[in-house]
Amino acid sequence: MSSTKTQEKLFYRIDEVSRLTKLDEAVVEAWEKEFSFLQPGVTGEGQKIFRARDVDMIRRVKELLDKKNVTLAGAGRQVEAEFGLKPRPSVHPDKLLKALYQVRDQLRDIAQSLEKKPKKG
Repeated sequence: MSSTKTQEKLFYRIDEVSRLTKLDEAVVEAWEKEFSFLQPGVTGEGQKIFRARDVDMIRRVKELLDKKNVTLAGAGRQVEAEFGLKPRPSVHPDKLLKALYQVRDQLRDIAQSLEKKPKKG
């Protein structure tokens, strides 16, 4: 893991994360979408905030990509292992589709039962 731990503050704005990690804000935002373990909060003003641990994970991903020459997916798996994170289990698309069809059918049944009830009034 990186020897430079981020512990001065509890939360960091995205511009601070960008400065601390020497990454463009667009890269940080792209990694948010790529890695499920990066989930910034949002302030009342709509500004993204990252925990100190998020900054440490971003630094580690950058280090793995720059110095260890691993892929983005490999860096994600390594960070999950090092930080004790559980990877999100993948769901087979067919299983997901089946679940969505079941929900759709249940919603249709509910809608039909509501249409059959006599209106009060």
